[in-house]
Amino acid sequence: MTASPESTSSVDAGPAALPVSFEFFPTKTPEGAVKLRAVRQALYARGPEFCSVTYGAGGSTQEGTFTTVREILAEGVDAASHFSCVGATRASVRAELAELAAMGVKRIVALRGDLPSGYGAGGEFSYASDLVAFIRAETGSAFHIEVAAYPEVHPQARSPQADLQAYAAKVRAGADAAITQYFYSADAYFRFLDDTRALGVDVPVVPGIMPITSSSQLLRFSDACGAEIPRWIRLRLQAFGDDTASIRAFGLDVVTGLCERLRAGGAPALHFYTMNQSAATLALLDRLLPAA
Repeated sequence: MTASPESTSSVDAGPAALPVSFEFFPTKTPEGAVKLRAVRQALYARGPEFCSVTYGAGGSTQEGTFTTVREILAEGVDAASHFSCVGATRASVRAELAELAAMGVKRIVALRGDLPSGYGAGGEFSYASDLVAFIRAETGSAFHIEVAAYPEVHPQARSPQADLQAYAAKVRAGADAAITQYFYSADAYFRFLDDTRALGVDVPVVPGIMPITSSSQLLRFSDACGAEIPRWIRLRLQAFGDDTASIRAFGLDVVTGLCERLRAGGAPALHFYTMNQSAATLALLDRLLPAA
């Protein structure tokens, strides 16, 4: 991303035509942690600008998130911690920011987040823009702050215009850049850029890229998060049935084409939702950024 601080990665994969970053989620078992370390090592070979680690609903994975962030930093790669504020207090956020700073974290992905099932509303922050403003007030420029962007409109937004205004509020509160929810329509991304620039906000907006490896998993995720699966993609995936090889080959073609169009249109970087797997992301990068 053009507005990012210098990467602290010690991995040298040679010059890349487009910066990339990878997202992981904290594992729940020792076996999962071992597998994730191997996945990270495979992806580090492609010289990521940073790796982000997700944060569970209501901060439910905070310990696992921070542990994974520590490991990534120890492996010589810049790490960004997701940081959600729903249900949080100013005191708790202040303490967690201090912990991240002590760890050497320079990046935060600031999110409102979701409350765990069964919890009511609470906390001292209503919106992600409140969190961004608080981080800036407390820490100045100590953190590079990314926020979420929704080219196809946040599923809980009152209207598309309200969603754009909510995004603009996050940027005006002090966000340095944004990472999008995944999508498969490049037109949605470019229209989002036009709409947000018309509001006077113009930070780098990095497309979030979801490899396609399973039709059932993708459709389930997309229905939950509001990401649109174009009809032609949905029908082709359904037609493949349980033919995993065909689904993956088709998905590789579709997502490669999407990334190529985004790159040609000036996307500042690509952020890959790895789902703690390396094969699909590496296959995409082999096509997009052949190793030297």
